[in-house]
Amino acid sequence: MTQLPFISAREAVRVVQSGDHVHLSSIASVPHVLVQALCERAPELRDVHFHHFHTEGPAPYAEGSPFFDQGFFIGPNVRANVGKGLADYIPANLFESQLMYRSGALPCDVALVQVSEPIDGMVSLGTSVDCSVAALEVARERIAVVNPNVPFAYGDLIPLERFTALVQDNAPLVTKTYAEPSDTDREIGRRCAELIPDGACLQMGIGAMPNAICACLDGHRHLGLHTEMFSDGALALIRKGVIDGSCKAIDKGQIVASFLLGSQDVYDFIDRNPAVRMRDIAYTNDPRVISLNPGMVSINSAIEIDLTGQVCADSIGERIYSGAGGQLDFVRGAKLSKNGKAIIALASRTAKGMPKIVPTLHSGAGVVTPRADVQWVVTEYGAVNLYGKSLQERARLLISVAHPEDREALERAAFDRFGI
Repeated sequence: MTQLPFISAREAVRVVQSGDHVHLSSIASVPHVLVQALCERAPELRDVHFHHFHTEGPAPYAEGSPFFDQGFFIGPNVRANVGKGLADYIPANLFESQLMYRSGALPCDVALVQVSEPIDGMVSLGTSVDCSVAALEVARERIAVVNPNVPFAYGDLIPLERFTALVQDNAPLVTKTYAEPSDTDREIGRRCAELIPDGACLQMGIGAMPNAICACLDGHRHLGLHTEMFSDGALALIRKGVIDGSCKAIDKGQIVASFLLGSQDVYDFIDRNPAVRMRDIAYTNDPRVISLNPGMVSINSAIEIDLTGQVCADSIGERIYSGAGGQLDFVRGAKLSKNGKAIIALASRTAKGMPKIVPTLHSGAGVVTPRADVQWVVTEYGAVNLYGKSLQERARLLISVAHPEDREALERAAFDRFGI
């Protein structure tokens, strides 16, 4: 590593100017050493904007002047400041985040990313490829933190010569463990697994419910994985041979993703693994690409869903909670796939006992998957297919999978609205 022309983080971020828009590599691979150095320059800067997917760890760039955070997805570390107006959210399907950079709709003056050690003059973005490839194409300044803890993942590699500055760091990547699935999660997982045939290609997120779904797929065979992200639940299926990619039409035999968040075991698994391709979000989340694999099954969650099938997944009423993410990208891609299925999986009630199937979305709630796009809806009480169904038919079906104690109120609301 000593042969590379490293400079200090302080020196590297001197190129950031007032008014610049700064891209950060995201999730588990935020270049915190550069963020800290840039924050030390706060008194001499003004109006610096930050863009990224959700980030783990401290987020001093989201605490107000002279910085203004505008993420494509909102994580817990910036959520409160978004609510206070100190930071903001850019509504975007994740597929289009890269297009905003490449088209110039969103400026990108400086890209701050974290990369692996080089092999043959190429580096990997490791666990966070996301829209960083696009940022590195258009940014005026391109600064890389070369970190031996970043796995060298095959896929969209970056020539070392593309960077205008290199910084060295050996901070470990952020890891995450997830709560054990609840009985409700397991029942939803079982019902989702019943909809997934052998040979299907999967997309799902991370957390207790996706892990519960993975646990229910032990008896399946020849599944594929084309997803924006995966974690330990999917890794267990890969190691058992349940996921082998043998039925995929594209990237046959390979695992395709764009970013990861999980245990160190997941990060070690992708390191120099020819069976894994970490790709630009422009590839993983393009509905046209997604649709090329037959039997594509997308599984996403929701904060609430109304009786017409509108899915809110990014806000609690007016309060932005997360983001649109890649939900609609994969819903549309799965539906275009031969024999594909798009599943919205959610518990019938919140942990506090509030209904998640509601007569109408709460005031200010955002629609992530429109009623015209929704297909399967799964709760612990059943699975219903809304595709091709009228509003009255949808209401009946959704009431049938709502919590039993909520059904009478929903029936009254359906009668008032639809006369059923």
